[in-house]
Amino acid sequence: MFVDEVNIQVTAGCGGDGCMAFRREKYIPMGGPYGGNGGRGGDVIFVADSGLKTLIDLKYQRHIKGNSGENGEGKNKNGKSATDTIIKVPIGTTIKDNDTGLIIADLLKNGQEAKIATGGRGGRGNVSLATKSNPCPSVCERGEPGEQRNVNITLRLLADVGLVGMPSVGKSTILSMITAANPKIASYHFTTLSPNLGVVTTNSKKSFVIADLPGLIEGASSGSGLGHKFLKHIERTKIIAHIIDISGSEGRDPYEDYLTINRELNEFNPKLLNKQQVIICNKMDLPGALDNYQSLVKKIKDVKIFKVEAINNKGLDEVINYLADLVENTNEEEMLEEEKFETHVLYKFKEEQPFTIVKDGNVWVVKGQGVEKLLKMTNFNSEEAYSRFAKKLRSMGIDEKLEQMGIQEGDIVRILNYEFEYTK
Repeated sequence: MFVDEVNIQVTAGCGGDGCMAFRREKYIPMGGPYGGNGGRGGDVIFVADSGLKTLIDLKYQRHIKGNSGENGEGKNKNGKSATDTIIKVPIGTTIKDNDTGLIIADLLKNGQEAKIATGGRGGRGNVSLATKSNPCPSVCERGEPGEQRNVNITLRLLADVGLVGMPSVGKSTILSMITAANPKIASYHFTTLSPNLGVVTTNSKKSFVIADLPGLIEGASSGSGLGHKFLKHIERTKIIAHIIDISGSEGRDPYEDYLTINRELNEFNPKLLNKQQVIICNKMDLPGALDNYQSLVKKIKDVKIFKVEAINNKGLDEVINYLADLVENTNEEEMLEEEKFETHVLYKFKEEQPFTIVKDGNVWVVKGQGVEKLLKMTNFNSEEAYSRFAKKLRSMGIDEKLEQMGIQEGDIVRILNYEFEYTK
């Protein structure tokens, strides 16, 4: 099964918890804190692998989770950091953050990798939390939660030449004649249900990659037929080769077929019409083909036109020699230059409130990434931990804001699933 797009949730590993321990040895009174830090959580990394051709391995994965770091231990032993989770995907895979709409990575080379979610840091043990004012703390931290992202993973095939055209014009037949590919060929529409790739080698030993894309129909760019699923693969190609049934054997006008396909390409992405194009007139052996060919040549002056009989392997050598030279002399285009990558976006920083407070009935609900992270990393195993947590909330300005909003002594404050009684 050919799968070229999936949506999944990616969560990196959590950091290990810090340890609260105290040194207890003979002849060493008041040994002090002795708890180690937790290990770092594992990242989730995507790697391009030339051995893969589809995203089928990810289709049934709703959630990819990284490995968590190990907890710290007594005797100031730090927990072991987790191993990273490696996800292999085909070359040509683009990963986009669904929440921001920005591209995280575009994997175009074998072995190229990208970190999609970063593992959380390990929680600090009480050794690391010791200060001059509190040299022996009875508190430690939980590990930081791993980064979580909802991502869209899209595969766009990497090919030098893309064969486009209406159904049953002979794209698969041409591919089978000029490469070792073995696509399904039959005399009915939409025989090709997924893109096929092949490598063409000319007599002069030049080579290029060619893709046979499923037949397009009018309205493909807006979802008609199968074209809306595969138009994206044309974005990666250097050259577009129009395959036309020049005989009009199915009652269509060859020139109108050419115009229709270009209209669909333009509506999907206007940039596609800037690519080099060639026209391959197939089925020259059928009645009416020569007259239609001569008419087409008169109407189209700025595109190279070939006439072939794919079923008899006639005229194809001239086509592939021309395409090989064209590929060699065409510069690599930056196909995603109009799309926004995370690393290329200029962020405008503005002062934003780090938390929000709303009243839900008799409960004050506090939300915010910083305060929620603080809660998750607090280990409420001692009175000192509660005091430390309350002090940090106060330093963030939450107490002041609550008082401005009219909170009273004894009211309930909720953060995530935890509820606290407010005291001044």
